[in-house]
This record gives sequence, structure tokens and C-alpha cells, in this order.
Amino acid sequence: MAEALVEEDEVKVLLIEDDEVSAEMYRSRLAADGYTVVVAPDGQAGLDMALAEQPDLIYLDLRLPKKDGFAVLEQLRADARTAGIPAVILSNFGEPELRARGLELGALRGSATKRSAGG
Repeated sequence: MAEALVEEDEVKVLLIEDDEVSAEMYRSRLAADGYTVVVAPDGQAGLDMALAEQPDLIYLDLRLPKKDGFAVLEQLRADARTAGIPAVILSNFGEPELRARGLELGALRGSATKRSAGG
């Protein structure tokens, strides 16, 4: 009798990013590094996918349609099902106030800054 093999060390990443070029750049890089990546094109879809997919890590843009990144992070932290999922903020903005707010909401220290798709 054959049993299905399940990759127990598989890491699922939820990427919440509305810019298609940026989303594809991050998705392909993460996939090349061996991660399973699911992409949400807006904040509400990201919340829905976080609940449905239960990812191991979330990469989150701040400027998103339907719900901005801070609202998404607040709701993720308020729900016991998603409160413990680590989140990294992706942003073109380097303002200390935005970084501080992200940290207050439980984003990981050292949030990533977006790069252009070319490099």
C-alpha cells in the first residue's frame, strides 16, 4: 500500500502585494529558494487567505487596496488563528514612524524594503 509523502519541512509563505510585477518578483525568488508561495492581491484577500492557508510566514505590503497593511496586521494579531504567524512588512517607505507602528503591531524587526523588479 503506497502512502502519500508529505513534506513536513515545507514552509508556506503568504505574499500580500497588489503590484503584479513586485508580487511575481518576490514569488519567483521565494519559490526558487524552496518556499511554497501563495499571493493575495489586496488586504482583504490577504486576511481571507491567511485564515484559509495558515501560512508559516507573511510578507505584507503597506499600501494595499481594500485594506491597508496596518489594518491587515491588526486583524491578523487580533485573531487567535493568525496571531502567531510571523509577518514581515514590505514597503518603499523608510520612515521611522511606520517601522515603529509595524513593530507595535507585531511585525518582525528588520522589515524588508522593496526593490525595483530589475534588481
